[in-house]
Order: sequence, then C-alpha cells, then structure tokens
Amino acid sequence: MTDVLRVQDLRQVCGMLLDAVEERFGAEIDLSGVGIDLYWNVDVRTAFELRDDPAPGIDVGQSSDDIAELRSFLGRPAGDVPVLWHDLQHLAGVLRLLAYLDMPVSGAEES
Repeated sequence: MTDVLRVQDLRQVCGMLLDAVEERFGAEIDLSGVGIDLYWNVDVRTAFELRDDPAPGIDVGQSSDDIAELRSFLGRPAGDVPVLWHDLQHLAGVLRLLAYLDMPVSGAEES
C-alpha cells in the first residue's frame, strides 16, 4: 500500500467512473422516480476519529440538498475559494447516491 494520494490519479479515476455512470444512466439522471432523498450520514470527523460509540456523529443527509449545493458551487464567482471539507461532503453524498442506484436489487449479489 502506498501512502501517497496522487490528485492526477484521483482525477483520472473520477473521470472513468463518471463516464461509466453516464453510460449506465445517461447524461441526465431523473431522480424524481427514485423515491429516496434522505440517507444516513456519518460526520467526517466521526468517520476518521474512531470512537466506541459513533452514534452522536451519525445524522441524516439529503441528496436533493447535496445536488443543490453542487449547482450552487458551479454558480459561484471564479475567485471564490471552495470550502473543501464542506463541498467535498456534498460531492461524496451524490457519489454515494450513484453507487446506491447501481447496487444489485438482491442482497445476495452484493460484494
């Protein structure tokens, strides 16, 4: 295992996976028929600072809020500096939604 995360590798993987998402779901994904919006969310600090009881760090996220925040991000003036810890959490929420949408229906097929 390497201790170095290369941003270029991450960028390439994201591009490849988003290409696969587009191939699977199309260029636009209509979420109106999905029937889900809320999801369990583990606070980033809780996720990486392991405790005996993570319950206080578990809350509810909302996919529609994540998408709205990403749209807002795209509309920000060019000079605005991203708030990485905040903006990346919204991106992660959307990526987890895409992963959920692609999961097999049967729990027996999970990996």
